[in-house]
Amino acid sequence: MAEGKGRVCVTGGTGFLASWIVKRLLEDGYAVNTTIRSDPERKRDVSFLTNLPGASEKLKIFNADLSNPESFDAAVEGCVGVFHTATPIDFAVSEAEEVVTKRAIDGALGILRACLKSKTVKRVVYTSSASTVSFSGVEGKDVVDESVWSNVDMLRTVKPYGWSYAVSKVLTEKALLEFGEQNGLEVVTLIAPFVLGPFICPKLPDSVEKTLVLVLGKKEEIGVTRMHMVHVDDVARAHIFLLEHPNPKGRYNCSPFTVPIEEIAQLLSTKYPQYQIPTQEELKEIKGAKLPHLTSKKLVDAGFEFKYSIEEMFQDAIECCKEKGYL
Repeated sequence: MAEGKGRVCVTGGTGFLASWIVKRLLEDGYAVNTTIRSDPERKRDVSFLTNLPGASEKLKIFNADLSNPESFDAAVEGCVGVFHTATPIDFAVSEAEEVVTKRAIDGALGILRACLKSKTVKRVVYTSSASTVSFSGVEGKDVVDESVWSNVDMLRTVKPYGWSYAVSKVLTEKALLEFGEQNGLEVVTLIAPFVLGPFICPKLPDSVEKTLVLVLGKKEEIGVTRMHMVHVDDVARAHIFLLEHPNPKGRYNCSPFTVPIEEIAQLLSTKYPQYQIPTQEELKEIKGAKLPHLTSKKLVDAGFEFKYSIEEMFQDAIECCKEKGYL
């Protein structure tokens, strides 16, 4: 094949995880199409993508938008696989949940139709979220696997932080899996928790900011008493693993660690005494959601290996934040 391992498409290429997946794919010998939202005045700096090793020969950037599902046709054409990471994120719920959800579903189904149209796409890997399994509403269920779905009615009633995002992710993932089954298209989903580690995009990623709240002095923004976490490189490699796997099925949790906030504080205060990390006493005041443990047994049993420790996740993220002037 002239293009090494073949050409693949990554949607939402300027995002934290998507840009890291692009980087990894180029290193692994793939040619890559990636989509970004239209930027007629060319104000957005995408040099962090175009400067990646191998990008000048193997990376093509396309304009596409979830609000216009057919805009993905050109980016998907000729690809053997598609990684759909782009998603509307509206944690502030500034738009009605129904509007965000409709955009997410219509955009995602538009991408799957483009895959069918291409006649070359063998598989789609969709980036889902731990929020699609963490809020089942089942009392006493402290360990959850991929068979569990968050309860949409409960999310709409209780409205935990980021609830409209969670609703849109649940309904989009279900729509994609159903469309794949009905149309003979292989669709697998990877359920990612808080993603931590270094970033090549210029903007501080939301998930890095949320995970580093103790270091950034934003204790009041802690919304959970324990966190699911994965290193960005592990989750990017897991996406590629699922593309290359001979026979993946359905959903896969990608969450090697569920860590109490007290443990995170202890680790950080020991290793980074220069930061004002809250004390154990101060942390007792936090009244956040106690998220269940997510088991990644299915992914590990399929042959995937997580590489990074909790310490490495924080170290890589903090070093990157220092380099980019966020710390």
